[in-house]
Amino acid sequence: MQDAILILVTAGTPENAEAIASALVEQQLAACVAIVPICSVYRWQGVVERDDEWQLTIKTTRTQLAAVQDIVQKLHTYELPEVLAIPVLGGSEDYLTWLTQQVR
Repeated sequence: MQDAILILVTAGTPENAEAIASALVEQQLAACVAIVPICSVYRWQGVVERDDEWQLTIKTTRTQLAAVQDIVQKLHTYELPEVLAIPVLGGSEDYLTWLTQQVR
C-alpha cells in the first residue's frame, strides 16, 4: 500500500491526454488514469495564461515513476509537461491491492 502514488499531468488536448493515458495503461505502468477537463491559470514566459486543459490523475506505484515520466515526455505536446507525484497515505486496502497488481 505504501508504494501507491498519484501522478498529475495536464494536457492541452483531449487527444493528447487520451494517448498518454492509453499508453500508460497498455504498458502496465498505471492501473488507471482519470481524465478531467479543467481550466488552468498560470504564468508562462512572463505572461499570465488561461487555458482549457485535461488533467490526468495517474494511479500507479512509486517504482514506475521514472517510466511514467519517460512516456509523458515522449508523448506530450508541451515544451514543459507537468509531472507531479503525490504519495498515497491510505485508502481502501482492496483497491490499493488491485492497483499494485495491475502495474508491472
